[in-house]
Amino acid sequence: MNTKFGITTRRYDLDWLRVLVILTVFIFHSSRFFDLEDWHVKNTTQYLGVQVWIIILASWMMPLIFAISGASLFYALGKGAKTSKFIQDKVLRLLVPWVVGLFTHVSIQVYLDRLTHGQFDGSYFEFLPHYFTGIDLFGGNMPWTGMHLWYLLVLFIFSLFFLPLFRWLRDGSGQGLLNRLGSLLARPVAPILMALPTVALLILIDPDSTLGNWENGGWYYIVYTTFFLGGFLIFSHEGLQRRIQNERWLSLGAGVVILVAAFALWRGNDPVYGSLRFAAIYGLQSLGSWCFIFAILGFGMKHLAFSTPTLKYANQAVLPFYVLHQTVLLAIGYFIVQWDIPDLVKFLLIAASSFGIIMSLYEYLIRRVGILRILFGMKPQAKLQKAPSGEKALAR
Repeated sequence: MNTKFGITTRRYDLDWLRVLVILTVFIFHSSRFFDLEDWHVKNTTQYLGVQVWIIILASWMMPLIFAISGASLFYALGKGAKTSKFIQDKVLRLLVPWVVGLFTHVSIQVYLDRLTHGQFDGSYFEFLPHYFTGIDLFGGNMPWTGMHLWYLLVLFIFSLFFLPLFRWLRDGSGQGLLNRLGSLLARPVAPILMALPTVALLILIDPDSTLGNWENGGWYYIVYTTFFLGGFLIFSHEGLQRRIQNERWLSLGAGVVILVAAFALWRGNDPVYGSLRFAAIYGLQSLGSWCFIFAILGFGMKHLAFSTPTLKYANQAVLPFYVLHQTVLLAIGYFIVQWDIPDLVKFLLIAASSFGIIMSLYEYLIRRVGILRILFGMKPQAKLQKAPSGEKALAR
């Protein structure tokens, strides 16, 4: 929400970007069957081009999601917002769907992973008792992160951990500091200074250390805090937002150049920790990620400040869609990758059929059943809004 001059208006650009980036995550995971790295289920043939595509998306995708999450918290903690209500909302919106997923459909993902990696031979129902033998950190099969639901858990932890700081900056004596920092970063080209903490962390963290092993989505968990805090900071200052919007093309061009430079230095060979090449590659990765974030936020501010029935519907569907998407993709993909058809057709079939199934589950089941709405992080049932075109809103 935007409270400029006391008028409450919704930040539709953030709503659009939230929906679009979750769709990007869906395409990202639809592609994972065909890249060069190990995954839960793999196609027989993998492709370098898909791997490059995956690396490009991973360079900004989850950082952008955390930046949007930080921005959303700035508005969630507006004047009059009660701490108890905020915590309750985060429990219902983040923790509940994470717990529900962990104890239900995530088991399908783990089963397919064990099956395709030769670690189990049998039916899903034969595997199910093994899933509940313990957490994977201690030799069990239940993933403590909840597989792709790790984002919900990490965001829940971040939201509570930084709540005192955000309260102090938003409504307390820290407002002056927040405003001065925003004014400093609102100067020409100055937003890139926000990348410095990310650069420092990526250069200093040893990938083989304990801290380096705590990662997901291509980034260390602790590094995501820099994007999370950055999103909060950006949307606290109108001048900084205007600067990011005005320099969106510059940010996009710089992001492309920096990404190409990072690829040229990398050349498929991981650098040695502590070397100059290591610092250069991960420094460029940090700078490039922030440039893409600035570009995407800037274009969103410029072109997405409007609402449609599709956006209203999609904004409600986005969390259940995210919660379900990887389980459905793996369940469908497990069978399709075994078919003797062209791989491009496999990709299209996996993506299209999974999308249809997820949206059907949402439209005809989750959003219509009160208890399921709560279990999937939605608000209690109100008057149902029809999907645009009567069916799949996100398809438009």
